Amino acid sequence: MPSELEKMVAGETYDPNDPELVAARERASELTREYNRTRREETERRAALLDELFGSAGDTEVFAPIYCDYGFNVHAGDEFFASFDCVFLDVCAIEFGEGCMLGPGVHVYTATHPLDAQERASGLESGIPVTVGDQVWIGGRSVLTPGVTVGDRAVIGAGSVVVDDVPSDVVVAGNPATVVKELD
Repeated sequence: MPSELEKMVAGETYDPNDPELVAARERASELTREYNRTRREETERRAALLDELFGSAGDTEVFAPIYCDYGFNVHAGDEFFASFDCVFLDVCAIEFGEGCMLGPGVHVYTATHPLDAQERASGLESGIPVTVGDQVWIGGRSVLTPGVTVGDRAVIGAGSVVVDDVPSDVVVAGNPATVVKELD
């Protein structure tokens, strides 16, 4: 029988109160607290903490503060940049390609809950991965919801709420985000 962690990462319904998951969230909380206390000049220490927190990270620059549920489900390619106050609810994989830029306060959610009220009251959760292609720019205070895929070189306007997949080479904006321009 799969563990609650295995079910969570696979996107199946899981119990977030499982002791292994509670311990993993506490570990991520401690690592993010430690990261958020570092100074920008402490590049080696910051890189080491991100290597420990994230599932994988290339050459990255992440401004503190950041927040994660687990951290190990966040994967960032080379030349990844995240400005202040980003949030990653990573019960499933969050994959960023190379050259991605996140403005301040970007939130990426993989966690979701049952729509049925009685099921939701049970406390069980699930998740759907989020994938972001290469050279994507996500404007400040944007939200990516569970299950979306953002294509290469896309631009997401500040304050957008992305609820559907975003094609490559477009600008999307709004709530819900819609294509407002095609890029050459």
